[in-house]
Amino acid sequence: MTDPDVWFITGAARGMGIDIARAALDAGHAVVGTARDASRVTEVLGEHENLLAVSLDITDEAAATAAVDAAVARFGRIDRLVNNAGNFYAGFFEVISPAQFRQQMETNFFGPLNVTRAVLPVMRAQRSGHVITFSSTAGLTGQEFVAAYCASKFALEGWMESLRFDVAPYGIDTTIVEPGFFRTELLVEGASTNWPELSIEDYDQRTQGTIAAWKGMNGKQGGDPAKLAAALITITAQEQPPLRWLAGADAVQTAEDKARLLLEQADAYRDLSSSLDHDD
Repeated sequence: MTDPDVWFITGAARGMGIDIARAALDAGHAVVGTARDASRVTEVLGEHENLLAVSLDITDEAAATAAVDAAVARFGRIDRLVNNAGNFYAGFFEVISPAQFRQQMETNFFGPLNVTRAVLPVMRAQRSGHVITFSSTAGLTGQEFVAAYCASKFALEGWMESLRFDVAPYGIDTTIVEPGFFRTELLVEGASTNWPELSIEDYDQRTQGTIAAWKGMNGKQGGDPAKLAAALITITAQEQPPLRWLAGADAVQTAEDKARLLLEQADAYRDLSSSLDHDD
């Protein structure tokens, strides 16, 4: 293989982050694995000469800067940033409290911004790097019971699509990863999932039914996170990595359905839309 890269992975102590960190280490790369508690990283990944475990709350700008400083002090550079850490506030819009909605955005959107803002000066100085941000099919299309989560992922999509133009002149690539349903901790209460704080009678029955159905899905998702992690290592080794990667057959289907809907809507209103460009 070529010279090993230094991977900076957020959320490396649980879910998809564990598999990505393991895959990177198995491929011979160095890994900076971050979590709110660094001891959890070494607990799940074990001691490794190429692993640096760092405590990081991604919503804390100062902590992000300190974690990047620690990474550079240990390995001298950062080649791959994987914005993986996040959480999931589920529920219908009216029963997700304003505080919950803000926390969803703070973690899933502003958190990756904090970490990326800390890493980019290192990558610009190197004139190389790769920013990889995990979105979701929830970043492609709105879905029931996930208004806050979709909002956070849609925001990530817009930011990442724009960021690539900013950093490309400095040799920095960007990739948005859009997984379908994988067997991660997304639906595990107390880990990633948070249910609505509010209650409105009109929504109560639907809320209870949806929560019960989702609890029954946990651990039965079709995607294998270890396979996704291995494929991610392969993709990042390409000379020109993709701007976005739809991970899983269900993710591809979601994108195709959304594209078909957009084209159908465009065709249905083509004459009306075109008429807006001309004076009467």
